[in-house]
Amino acid sequence: MSSLQSQQSLASTLPTNLPATFMKEITGDFAPEREFGRSVFGIVYKGVLPEGDRLISVKRLAENSSVSAGKTFETEVTNLMALKHENVVELVSFCHESQKKVVQHNGRYVIVDVIESCLCYKYLPNGSLDKHLYDTTPINWYTRFNIIKGICQGLHFLHKELDGPLVHMNLVPSSIWLDDNWVPKIADFGLSRLFGQEQTRMYTVNVKGHNGYMAPEYLYRGEISTMSDIYSLGMLILEITTGEKNCSIPEDRSARIFVDNVHQNLKTDEQIIYKYPSLDPNGLQQVKACIVIGLKCVEAERSKRPSIADIVNKLNGNRVEIFEQADN
Repeated sequence: MSSLQSQQSLASTLPTNLPATFMKEITGDFAPEREFGRSVFGIVYKGVLPEGDRLISVKRLAENSSVSAGKTFETEVTNLMALKHENVVELVSFCHESQKKVVQHNGRYVIVDVIESCLCYKYLPNGSLDKHLYDTTPINWYTRFNIIKGICQGLHFLHKELDGPLVHMNLVPSSIWLDDNWVPKIADFGLSRLFGQEQTRMYTVNVKGHNGYMAPEYLYRGEISTMSDIYSLGMLILEITTGEKNCSIPEDRSARIFVDNVHQNLKTDEQIIYKYPSLDPNGLQQVKACIVIGLKCVEAERSKRPSIADIVNKLNGNRVEIFEQADN
């Protein structure tokens, strides 16, 4: 058994609900040097189990965040722990513990209840995708294409293969983790919503997420659906395909400038070959397909976006009606 397999095997024996003291112990009291990722909802730390060489990923949610609050937290986390797929990170344990804390309030010290919430995932040695996308030694095209396909297969599982669709709501480069073989795993379900079979959309007044990846209907109306994920997926596909960073600004929260630049700079075979000079004809077709998919996914109108099933079919080389017009 390899060292990584041994680490994962031991991690799978952890109790489901862990105490806050254990979380602090294995992360060096959430030491800054243990940090290896972060999102709008928390920070991911490298956890070292008591044996000294067994690793686990620990995501510490912000204190009393809306994600970790409420009686539904343990129920939702238990549901997430049941998810098993090659392209979804396995959640093995969690911590959800109320603690007393002394704070200053209006010029005096008071005691408040603080919820310490952590999610423990299997450790993946290559870290998150954002650490590699814009590197000085970029990932080659065929690895990028396999990462795109893997992410889409994982999202197909979440949208189509469960009792009801699970909307991730936080698909960004930092929420895609990579194993030692560069297989992508969807992680960071901090915003996920489990839908009943009859429910296709829901609304929230608590809009949170990464600028540049939030669908317009979610950003401006709080509307959540599987199409919200498709929009974020489109941004991911365009970033992975181009190797360029989606740097949205407050005046352009849906990253239309980034989308327009991709549309203008990679719309001909010559432009694509200039960017990827070593591509063979098959690789060229893959890049073209990914650009078409990405641009279709980020349509402002949700009804014009493809489903995840359409996307997987297109990536597998099949003709898909919704993309035909974009191809011409």
